[in-house]
Amino acid sequence: MNNSDIDEVDENVTAELSRLRDSIDNIDAAVVHMLAERFKCTQQVGHLKAKHQLPPADPGREASQIARLRQLAENAKLDPAFAEKLLNFIIAEVIRHHETIAAGEDQ
Repeated sequence: MNNSDIDEVDENVTAELSRLRDSIDNIDAAVVHMLAERFKCTQQVGHLKAKHQLPPADPGREASQIARLRQLAENAKLDPAFAEKLLNFIIAEVIRHHETIAAGEDQ
């Protein structure tokens, strides 16, 4: 392999890395926007629960959502444990928001 071959490979690799990173950046942006939409909905749920004196957490719903997400992850060839960790993180944040709303601190 001579220097011109190495330069060409490097340019091809650089171009492919750039293309992949652009896609990753787009996906990250979409994930952030989807999470923002999800939290808008869960805040509305929090207000509805507070209005009707329902508890912030719903362990039955959470368990079914975790099972559902684990199955979706398996179908998508994603580690179900990772998906469960992500959902648990989101659920904890949602419950924190719901507790804040129920305490009347979210006006």
